[in-house]
Amino acid sequence: MSESPLPLCLTQGDPSGIGPDITLALYRRAREQGAALFAPFFVLADPDLLRRRAGQLGLAVEIAEAAPEEAAKIFPSALPVAALRARVRGEPGRPDPGDAVATIESIARAVEFVHAGRAAAVVTNPIAKSVLYRAGFAHPGHTEFLGELTRKLYTRPARPVMLLWSRELAVVPATIHVPLAQVPALLKTDDLVEIGEIVAEAFRRDFGIARPRLVFAGLNPHAGEDGAIGREDIEIIAPAVARLSARGLDVRGPLPADTMFHAAARKTYDVAICAYHDQALIPIKTLAFDSGVNVTLGLPFIRTSPDHGTAFAIAGTGRASDTSLAEAVALAARMARARKSAARA
Repeated sequence: MSESPLPLCLTQGDPSGIGPDITLALYRRAREQGAALFAPFFVLADPDLLRRRAGQLGLAVEIAEAAPEEAAKIFPSALPVAALRARVRGEPGRPDPGDAVATIESIARAVEFVHAGRAAAVVTNPIAKSVLYRAGFAHPGHTEFLGELTRKLYTRPARPVMLLWSRELAVVPATIHVPLAQVPALLKTDDLVEIGEIVAEAFRRDFGIARPRLVFAGLNPHAGEDGAIGREDIEIIAPAVARLSARGLDVRGPLPADTMFHAAARKTYDVAICAYHDQALIPIKTLAFDSGVNVTLGLPFIRTSPDHGTAFAIAGTGRASDTSLAEAVALAARMARARKSAARA
């Protein structure tokens, strides 16, 4: 008897947002196109929430409560759901801090499932940090919370690194959710070296690129113009590039950010490491607004997520696109296969 494939685990996300909508829409797409073409997945959610939302959206999706081990068998005929202990109200477009307990539980248990070998990867639906903050959530976002969960469950230390991936462009912001005025002080050569090594390892192991090509964007206009427009590129970024190159990595920079993202330039590298949030996210959201995927590197497990928010304004309307979630699921499955092959090798 052949072994059932290890399923992907999707989290619930904010129950008042579009996470339930796009999850149901993606499963319907899998049924219409043939479930065999999709990696099997299950959802860690309140089953009643999904049933209610399916009714509101007019989607004929069968919901089957199941353990992760049953998901692959059930997937062709029903959406497998591992039931959360916490129940939610989940009214579309009306975020409720009282539902935060279930949102947090879904993320934490998803990590427990991959740690226990019951799921191949975690795919997180969008959360609203402001809603979680009102319920006492103490982390800046998904990435940082996943890092803490990793440190609790795994022996290896975690250094989460945010990758935004699309078929057109892959970018890593070296600093994330911080005010722009703080970025120069937060850029450290040692941190950039560590980020570069984590990114290179991930692209070798999880993307199957034997010698990934990395480029670093300069912080200042024209990458500092040889120090005429700031010293950070010379004193912080260039030494990191030199150290990574000395360790055998294919790496260039710092490069002027204004000439890094046109089509011909993008063909010369596999991933761009940028100095700050918008420097990385503006180009990828311009090129792949509906299809980008948020990936957390530096963890002992695979985590992807659609690269958009909860979109409360259109929750429950049927207007939400499942394209980014579909890309996140496909990428998680691809990375899981690559990691499995690398482990065998």
